[in-house]
Amino acid sequence: MSFSSKVKDELLRLIPSARHCRLAELSAIVLFSGRMQGGEYSCSGETRKKADTLCKLLSLDVDSEEGRAALKLVREGDAVTVNTMLVERACCKQAFIRGTFLTLGSLTDPEKGYHFELPFIHEQHAELLKRLLMDFEIQPKLVKRKRYTVLYVKDSQEIVDVLSVMGAYKSLMDMENVRILKDVKNRVNRRVNCETANLEKTVNTAVRQAEDIRYIEKVKGFSYLPENLREIAMVRIENPDLPLKELGMLLDPPLGKSGVNHRLRKISEIANEIREEQQ
Repeated sequence: MSFSSKVKDELLRLIPSARHCRLAELSAIVLFSGRMQGGEYSCSGETRKKADTLCKLLSLDVDSEEGRAALKLVREGDAVTVNTMLVERACCKQAFIRGTFLTLGSLTDPEKGYHFELPFIHEQHAELLKRLLMDFEIQPKLVKRKRYTVLYVKDSQEIVDVLSVMGAYKSLMDMENVRILKDVKNRVNRRVNCETANLEKTVNTAVRQAEDIRYIEKVKGFSYLPENLREIAMVRIENPDLPLKELGMLLDPPLGKSGVNHRLRKISEIANEIREEQQ
């Protein structure tokens, strides 16, 4: 089962306790999942089962004038929409958003990415849901896609907030667990990459230092170097893999990392001077 299906399965079992919230969720389901033909509402699947459950609890017939009036469904231009009186309360806004997602929504598996979307045939419906989500400090975007106006959210924290608004708390925790694991994995990868880069840099530097020392030995001999530089040169040749701090511990007296680095850099400068002389 996809993550989107798991979220819907959780929401299908969530029944609001308040009558006004039941009306708001049922209104969204009827508005977006069904077809009004010949004065009758038609819909199939799990969403229809929830609509029937809500109708039973509300003692409401959506195929009657009284039922449609209770759901505050009104015609606006060429589309049927809902009177905003139905979604004035915060809890009713949550119920309406939930009903809309059940009928239209999709949600990408957080293992693969973060994407929540609702496609609407009528732009005014997209604008309505955008306003409702913004009331919960969620900032959805709208985009035109063929004949649809698509509302979407790509920020992972805002998608978590959407799940919270809809009441999908189990799915929210599942997503948070995935986010935490992905964050830990990303931090570990960054650390490993950083350490690998530092190790590569250290190895390349050590190889270059050894090449400079052997070049000086070949062209001028070790006696060409001052005694303090000759000592570190020998230690580096004998210990090509040691970091600077450990190299310094082998000297007598021991030398700190910055001191070792200074002497090796001086050796590299001497090697470059000899190369220029040889040209």
